[in-house]
Amino acid sequence: MRSLLLIEDESAIADTVIYALESEGFQVIWVTLGLEGVDILQADPDIALVILDVGLPDSNGFEICKAIRKFSDVPLIFLTARNDEIDRIVGLEIGADDYINKPFSPRELAVRVKVILKRMSPGSKSLDTTKSSFEINTQLAEISYFKKPLNLTRYEYLILQLLLKQPKRVFSRPQIMEQVWEMTGTSLERVVDTHIKSLRTKLREINTEDSPIKTHRGLGYSISS
Repeated sequence: MRSLLLIEDESAIADTVIYALESEGFQVIWVTLGLEGVDILQADPDIALVILDVGLPDSNGFEICKAIRKFSDVPLIFLTARNDEIDRIVGLEIGADDYINKPFSPRELAVRVKVILKRMSPGSKSLDTTKSSFEINTQLAEISYFKKPLNLTRYEYLILQLLLKQPKRVFSRPQIMEQVWEMTGTSLERVVDTHIKSLRTKLREINTEDSPIKTHRGLGYSISS
């Protein structure tokens, strides 16, 4: 049984979320304080996913997410009563996998949890290779560039993996958002640009002469084979 961590200070919301998730076979650890959640996650690295409320009594959820990202790449979903676009952008940029506005359907949340965990599970093939300078090890969720493993965040890995599956194909920002974050919205294209920029920096650290990720102005991004 996979364990999930719920950090939510409203007991009524927590009760409905716990019921929905336990009905799907998950075990839920519930705390009301952000810092308590950080401590639990540090003590239990086997927690599969975190559901984090933005408005907490002891700390802003964004700050808690930043604290978690210092030691863990665990999938994370934000819950929030705020619907501002800038909040969604900030949440995704600092490391959230999804962002759900209150009020929400607990059953929808459970489905999103399952989708994220399925997407993060290792592939069936131990090693996929492209005809380029990249190697993808799906079991280790690792991509090597010129035989050197890249130190990638989850989003960087998923974006690069997506591009490498179809070299030379141009993916628009909304297409990347939909397949990596399981959500769409051209208003959030800045999030994709941020991760592409970070990816390019890491690739240049290994090879300054190669620039495999191409920008197609007004269209999106592709990767050379």
